[in-house]
Amino acid sequence: MVKVRNIGVFGRRNTGKSTLVNLLTGQEVSIVSPIAGTTTDAVRKRMEIPEIGPCNIIDTAGVDDTGTLGEQRVRKTGKIINEVDMAILVFSGNMFAKDEKDLLEAFRKNDLPVLVVHNQSDILPLDVDLSTELNSLYGVDVVEFSCCLFDEEAQKEALEQLISFIIKVMYEAIRKNEEKTILHGLVNKGDKIVLVCPVDSEAPQGRLILPQVMAIRDVLDNGGVAVVLQPSELEQYLLESVGEKGGAAGNVKLVVTDSQVFKEVAEIVDRVEAEYAASSGIGGFKIPLTSFSILMARAKGPFDEYLKGIAAIDALKDGDNVLILESCTHHTTCEDIGRVKIPRGLQRYTAERIAAASGNDRGDAAPVKLNFEFVSGLDEIPLDREYALAVQCGGCMVTRKQLCNRIKSLTEKRIPVVNYGMLLAHLSGIAQRALEPVTE
Repeated sequence: MVKVRNIGVFGRRNTGKSTLVNLLTGQEVSIVSPIAGTTTDAVRKRMEIPEIGPCNIIDTAGVDDTGTLGEQRVRKTGKIINEVDMAILVFSGNMFAKDEKDLLEAFRKNDLPVLVVHNQSDILPLDVDLSTELNSLYGVDVVEFSCCLFDEEAQKEALEQLISFIIKVMYEAIRKNEEKTILHGLVNKGDKIVLVCPVDSEAPQGRLILPQVMAIRDVLDNGGVAVVLQPSELEQYLLESVGEKGGAAGNVKLVVTDSQVFKEVAEIVDRVEAEYAASSGIGGFKIPLTSFSILMARAKGPFDEYLKGIAAIDALKDGDNVLILESCTHHTTCEDIGRVKIPRGLQRYTAERIAAASGNDRGDAAPVKLNFEFVSGLDEIPLDREYALAVQCGGCMVTRKQLCNRIKSLTEKRIPVVNYGMLLAHLSGIAQRALEPVTE
């Protein structure tokens, strides 16, 4: 799967950010005007950068914007910082003051690689002492540039030099934030990986969901054998596999299931293991089992934070607020995992746990009311509220950088976070088993 990098262009008004974006992309993407504050919202344009691949270049409003609307624009610019893989900070006239320093601090907080560009250098050249100071204090490259050179050849050379610096800084971003493949370290040549992919209303018609496609490709890239089937076909397939020459131990390296059928698949695997043990006389054999969501958490997210967050599931009580984070927007159905199945299962589990803790084992646990709030895509998280738990989806539609920054904003507020797949495995009583293949 081709990864698209996000590069944000930041700075004050009238430093030439929009002109720079237009020049980089070779199109009139952003409106250019000498009037301060012309760029009122983030403008995005995709381009191909040599050696890097497709990138979204994002033009942002000036951080020195004023007034009520200006403050809203500045907040949106701050939000973009959490979404990009690299920042370009544009300044001009050797004016590097509080606004620029605040931006650098925000970039540093997000561990964001940055390139500093002194624009309009044809009007006023970059001060050498300032360049040296910035490099020394902040460890950043400072590039002298101008978007409005009259000599076309000189403009072309300047642009090529700028792009070479962007490539250099972007490589640093890739090094820090590169995602692992979904089955990283779990599949080798000849391994048989069974992928359980239920087809329901949540699956796009005629297509598999992205994590399933990623897993198939990863198996093939590593010379493995991908077996794709539905839950109803799993038991017969596994029984046939364990009967082959060499027995179960040499036939199925890993079973990966959709989280929604975790419990059903676990029960099937248990039955096959029991039958194999009874027929072969060999006990203790286990078929490794995990989920696509857990694999995505391992590949893209702050996995250790998710592991710590599991404990918070057993601390929920009546009236607690739970935040559900969906990294995409989609039409909600009666089978929706984030908005229907997780809230329903979490409330039932919490009610039964509280009843059991109070000595009520009659199966008539009193209902528990948890308050669920949903945030889709990269919409702003309302961090002014108290949450007992946050539940993050696999994040297949966002970058690792975007996902980690969102989780960081929660953990800084001491809000425990768990992944969809980990939560569903815990509710089904199989979390330890589902995590074993990815934590060994």
